[in-house]
Amino acid sequence: MTIATIDEYLAGYDGEVRARLERVRAAIHSVLPDAEESITYGMPTVTIRKRRHIYFAAWKKHIGFYPVYRSDDPIEVEITPYRAAKDTLQFPYTQEQPDDLIARVTAYLASVGGRG
Repeated sequence: MTIATIDEYLAGYDGEVRARLERVRAAIHSVLPDAEESITYGMPTVTIRKRRHIYFAAWKKHIGFYPVYRSDDPIEVEITPYRAAKDTLQFPYTQEQPDDLIARVTAYLASVGGRG
């Protein structure tokens, strides 16, 4: 089955994982309330000004959030503990999810057009 919407993607998860995904989505939309949503590469995608995208997804041990390019912006200090693979933030299920930080990262990405 092909997933066509973020709601369909979320429906594939239960409990804590689904709640975390919904919180990521809410944090993004708290900053970008009118942003378009889609599924790209099988992941929830939010569009910034019709050009750049923020992706997030559930994985076995974490929620992934990308791309978050490295920068000299002060926010880099706060997100360093969540840095994983290139341009990826990982929010482990074993830790409290930093929804406020996710919103601030979204605001930062929107301010630089999605690329730092």
